[in-house]
Amino acid sequence: MSKYNRKIRIVSNIVLFAMTLLCVLPLILLVTSSFTAEEVLAQNGYSFFPQKWGLDAYLYLWETRKTLLQAYKMTFLVTLIGVSCGLTITTLFAYGLSKRSLPGRSVIAFMVFFSMLFNGGLIPSYLMWTQTFHIKDTIFALLVPNLMMNGFSVIVMRSFFQSSIPEELLEAAKLDGAGEWKILAWIVLPLSKPILSTITLLTGLGYWNDWMNGMYYLVGRTDLFTIQNVLNRMISSMDFLRNSNLTTAIESGIRTPSIGIRMAIAVIALIPILVVYPFLQKGFVKGIVIGSVKG
Repeated sequence: MSKYNRKIRIVSNIVLFAMTLLCVLPLILLVTSSFTAEEVLAQNGYSFFPQKWGLDAYLYLWETRKTLLQAYKMTFLVTLIGVSCGLTITTLFAYGLSKRSLPGRSVIAFMVFFSMLFNGGLIPSYLMWTQTFHIKDTIFALLVPNLMMNGFSVIVMRSFFQSSIPEELLEAAKLDGAGEWKILAWIVLPLSKPILSTITLLTGLGYWNDWMNGMYYLVGRTDLFTIQNVLNRMISSMDFLRNSNLTTAIESGIRTPSIGIRMAIAVIALIPILVVYPFLQKGFVKGIVIGSVKG
């Protein structure tokens, strides 16, 4: 290795290490703050080395576990259904769009790209979903608006199909009598694991972290709240802790940790993502690189 290349590698490692710290340090601060005593948080704020440790926030969560477990159940259910439907729709749309023989292909591709740049706005969207499709206060309000499919995922997956699936292989399958459904199921999908992992992760993160749909469309159905909606209510107004179903801790005499509870819920909301991500990381990196750069 030349001296110049060695310097480039050292600089690159330093930059990557600094970027890693920028990602890891906030997570460490989040966990540390959740285990900090409430009075210390109120007086000194967040710190990597708190003067006093405490479990007030987690004790409160344990006392309110029924509401939180319901929120987690809804989050897992919505994420599972949303990812399954979104992945299916995106795959079918992208596969059809990857066919050069598709009539009106350029027009459809332009419409997909156009949807990434412009939308009808919040008020028209709200009126459409509530007055035309009547999804207000239903589980569909958490599934359909803005999340089930987006133009970016379609374009990335289409680019992957075009650049990574040999056209000769598809033609050979057609000569053997295979139809489009059989080609998709037996040839395209097995060769598309990287992009499938990528779309699964992106869609799953979108559903898991979503709180806007619940805020807009769930007015009278708090039982449909996901964990992000519960967290958002707690952050926006601590009165939610005292006036809603989360009053068990107050009745039992436990002091409400108004600051640390936000950190604690954020921690437990992150755990499933941290568990799943390592299994999808390899396919995610490969899929996003091939789908975006080669396209």
